Amino acid sequence: MASTLLSTRDLHFLLYEWLDTEALTRRPHYADHSRETLDAALELAERVATDHFAPHNKTNDANEPRFDGERVHVIPEVGRALEVYAATGLSAAGMPASVGGAQVPHVVSSACGAYFQAANLGTSAYPFLTSGNARLLLAHGTPEQVDTWVRPMVEGRFTGTMCLSEPQAGSSLADITTRAEEDGEGGYRLFGNKMWISAGDHELTENIVHLVLAKIPGGPPGVRGISLFVVPKYLLEADGTIGERNDVVPAGLNHKMGYRGTVNAMLNFGEGRHAPGGRPGAVGYLVGEPHQGLKYMFHMMNGARIGVGAGAAAVGYTGYLKSLAYARERLQGRPLGDKDPGQPQVPIVEHTDVRRMLLAQKSYVEGALALVLYCARLVDETASAEDDKARERAHLLLDVLTPIAKSWPSQWCVEANSLAIQVHGGYGYTREYDVEQHYRDNRLNPIHEGTHGVQALDLLGRKAVLDGGSRLSLLVETARATADRARELGGREAEYAVLLSEALDRTAETAAAAWAEGDPAVALANATPYLEAVGHVVVAWMWLEQLVAAHGREGGFYEGKRAAAAYFFRHELPRTGPQFDLVASRDRTVLDVSPDVL
Repeated sequence: MASTLLSTRDLHFLLYEWLDTEALTRRPHYADHSRETLDAALELAERVATDHFAPHNKTNDANEPRFDGERVHVIPEVGRALEVYAATGLSAAGMPASVGGAQVPHVVSSACGAYFQAANLGTSAYPFLTSGNARLLLAHGTPEQVDTWVRPMVEGRFTGTMCLSEPQAGSSLADITTRAEEDGEGGYRLFGNKMWISAGDHELTENIVHLVLAKIPGGPPGVRGISLFVVPKYLLEADGTIGERNDVVPAGLNHKMGYRGTVNAMLNFGEGRHAPGGRPGAVGYLVGEPHQGLKYMFHMMNGARIGVGAGAAAVGYTGYLKSLAYARERLQGRPLGDKDPGQPQVPIVEHTDVRRMLLAQKSYVEGALALVLYCARLVDETASAEDDKARERAHLLLDVLTPIAKSWPSQWCVEANSLAIQVHGGYGYTREYDVEQHYRDNRLNPIHEGTHGVQALDLLGRKAVLDGGSRLSLLVETARATADRARELGGREAEYAVLLSEALDRTAETAAAAWAEGDPAVALANATPYLEAVGHVVVAWMWLEQLVAAHGREGGFYEGKRAAAAYFFRHELPRTGPQFDLVASRDRTVLDVSPDVL
């Protein structure tokens, strides 16, 4: 029976027939791997996700983590699943060999991760955050910090978090108040509160490595004064064993509509419940240079943003597969024109509107998965390309795609989950069917790692204008090259190439029009419709890339690709016209409205 987590056939198409992942194994950085080892990693991920993560997804949702005032309690199935994850080497798959990792290409480890996100978003959040934490320390930590904290995370013995937001600050990190005071011995003691900390406290692993943004008194104001610290739940003895409890404790748990299996905590630092070494404050270790913390944290945040997009795509994908299976089995009604009640009912997939909803889902989730894997492939280019120019090109393209890769799947794969519920009819709205939970889980992704609006400001306010707009120009140039290849193929590929080229023209022209007055308030008043329009253009590009890869190939799988691409170009891409018109007009409706009339 085919998996209802992800389509293995689609993953193999994306990885090998389109992205030429096997070619990476011919580069020195990935020379220890082959098609066989990459396939083995994917097969292992699917098996562990199916056997150890998916079975407790609904249990995880129904039995949220609980805080008794002293300890956080999580259902035991979560811990057992994470033990298997670590024991099979999956926690080390994508990590560098220098710290005990398998150094699998990032595009493959991302595909492996998507199985776990589809199976159980709540439990998969723990290793997802840990991987990002470890990568940040690899990039910016000292060799001692890498040995002390990263290696146990790679082994699955420690987990990691990111502690940014505070109750009074939200996304406005300039307003954080957590402070780090020098202790006179070369270290720091932290005091303050952090909010919305996923995986913030538990007993699933030996230790938790918190990466905490805080301000050193006397530093520059605002974001320029933010530093980054490692603050472990437990301090370590000289031999690396677990020592005394650090003064970082949960003040309570947040209970969200989805992701219920992931602990989400408010943490207090230095409140005095514990006093390491008999002194107040949570012991923290500075990462990198003082006052550079936000720059370092963006290393983790940008990776996490693409990871959030990948999670959204995965949850949308499993919802699509489950609604497709349901539509093929559920008998209801008869074809239009056949009103004879004596005739047998037909599967609901035979009804045109059900096919519309399934095709829309397919176009969203397969387009989103293609986008996040394309971004993962760019990460591999930055790590393994043989010349500096190719690495820099990949870095710039990834930079401009990041807000889109985070926000587009988080918006449209939630819509896919909504359609999956509708395909199930009344049953879809009940907790007995998985699709109801998938919608709730996925609905959180528009808020994770920067809201939809924050990503819009990043795209139109920074990425589209930095260095004379070079990043946006590179995006348009790269997508236009795909259109040129498609035009040479003729047929529907050439037809769609024309449509994509026109949309790419609007992408560049509209950014220039938005900034024509040079007033950021006017230019960015409609940043969100610009993000949404460009997101649709980028996903249309992903679909045209897939069509070019599938050109001349026959069979039901490829016909399904062509049908989904047709839907996207004919039903979805036309949405961008009015959005581009609105942005280019510098409409002031939302800018000028008085808060008093809302």
